[in-house]
Amino acid sequence: MPVGRQPVESELFPFAGAHRWASGGTSAAHTHDEGHLVYAARGVISVHTDHGTSIVPANRLAWTPASFTHHHRAHGATDMRIVFLPTGLAKRIPDRPAVFLASGLAREVVLALTSRHLEDRGRARLQRVLVDELHEATEQPLQLPEPQDDRLRTVANLLYENPADNTSLAELGRRAGAGARTLSRLFHNELGMTFYEWRTQLRIYHALVLLAAGHDTTYVSHACGWANPSGFITAFTAVVGTTPGRHRAEQSGLALDLYSNI
Repeated sequence: MPVGRQPVESELFPFAGAHRWASGGTSAAHTHDEGHLVYAARGVISVHTDHGTSIVPANRLAWTPASFTHHHRAHGATDMRIVFLPTGLAKRIPDRPAVFLASGLAREVVLALTSRHLEDRGRARLQRVLVDELHEATEQPLQLPEPQDDRLRTVANLLYENPADNTSLAELGRRAGAGARTLSRLFHNELGMTFYEWRTQLRIYHALVLLAAGHDTTYVSHACGWANPSGFITAFTAVVGTTPGRHRAEQSGLALDLYSNI
């Protein structure tokens, strides 16, 4: 269980909150009676549950259902917004952790719900608008499922330690005590993706963390296992929906705009 590192500053509102974390800040493992959405107005937040890790840059919203044990970690100086949803509305969202694309409207609603200026009578209406937006949004591939099989865990741990490792699945299998065919089947059956898809997800997660720390695209591409920046930019854009450079610029712009709404 992680030992929490307290946020630098917190503001709590009815059914919502805002926490500002220094880079590396980590909440202790905990649960809530209501499901909640997390949005990173600045920086990157990772949400960790037994189901895996949800990655939350500034254009995503992460959903954690009620009673799920979880903890948050901040990557870069992070402004984290939290919106709790009543049970009736939460039923319209998956009963498992998920990540959604945050539309411009959804971001504005989250900011309003986490503002000290919001009147109580407007809260329920805005909550409904937010859930309507999420109900129409497609889930995004920014959740890294956690392996349960010991052999998969061994492979995953090797890559967690060095995301740039380009070792073949067959060689990783020798270290884990399983053949490449067995591992391929386990990745498909247990995690719902191929080994290469899972490794790409891991690398994009690592890239978001490094970008939040201020590293440039060339450094991040090599640190995450791409031989050249163009390959990294293509893969990053396919998963995140924008280039690494534009992602950094958008984060900076969002941070300036969003703080004016606090």
